[in-house]
Amino acid sequence: MWLRRGRVREVRLMSRNVKIGPPAGSLSSYLSRTWMLYAMLVLPVGFFVVFRYVPMGNIVIAFKDYNIFQGVQDSPWVGFRWFERAFADPQFLNALRNTLILNLLDLTFGFPAPIILSILLNELVFTRFKKITQTIVYLPHFISWIIISGMAVQLFAPGGGVVNVMLGKLGMEPVNFLGNPNNWVATFIGLGVWRSMGWGTIIYLAAITGINSELYEAAEVDGCGRWGKIWHVTLPGIRSTMVVLLILSLGNMLGTEFDRYWALINPVVLNVGDVISTLVFRVGIRSFQFSLTAAIGLFQSVIAVILLLTANFVARRLGERGIM
Repeated sequence: MWLRRGRVREVRLMSRNVKIGPPAGSLSSYLSRTWMLYAMLVLPVGFFVVFRYVPMGNIVIAFKDYNIFQGVQDSPWVGFRWFERAFADPQFLNALRNTLILNLLDLTFGFPAPIILSILLNELVFTRFKKITQTIVYLPHFISWIIISGMAVQLFAPGGGVVNVMLGKLGMEPVNFLGNPNNWVATFIGLGVWRSMGWGTIIYLAAITGINSELYEAAEVDGCGRWGKIWHVTLPGIRSTMVVLLILSLGNMLGTEFDRYWALINPVVLNVGDVISTLVFRVGIRSFQFSLTAAIGLFQSVIAVILLLTANFVARRLGERGIM
């Protein structure tokens, strides 16, 4: 009997020190446990609201004859006049064609490059050499295109460029890498692949690391060599990652890096190197044609969304997860 009374007294004493909080499933209980996570989201969400969503309200200037002194609200409506003017301009059509061609070439040569490089790095046996190689191939990503353009001039200049000097010593004719349109396109794509493929291997190496090692052991038992393991284990293991990155790349077919094109372009190759972003800067912003610039930008965004949704739909129809 005295044991039962003692337990009751102990329970009563313990209950006095217990703080009764909100129910476990209530909203206040959830916020009390996760408020720090939401506090960390304040700055990123604020950035997107201020610099991404608020400026969308000014997209109406694509349908107005915008005057900086009249403002967005008082500028007169002109309907689709700026779109008609853009599509009737041979410069815009040429820039659109160049944008599609250069982005397709970038996708053709630039997309498989980090995949191949990540597989080669994964196959390296010596850990120290592997880490050094990874560091070396990552570094070009952190070099700005302005610096890369200066390096390209020093390397590929037709007169005193390092490459042409070496070709001359070998008894070969100098190659005009930056002045000939075809050579400029090849140089442009090559520099893009060189700069981005090392950074792209980060995602693929992480995906390869997540592959179950027992799959490689099973493939080895089945008689697969090194190439067999890559084909039957590594590539299927990173297929979902490849699909997601391919969808994102297709969605950016009309979006171009302005600094890359502006740094490498020159008047001689303007016919093949002028893209939408450089055209908008030259014709729209420099000439204060903001309505024309907004119309072209809206066209780019709409086409990008259509390409993104189409690629995602095709991926889901083929059995992949997609991005949404």
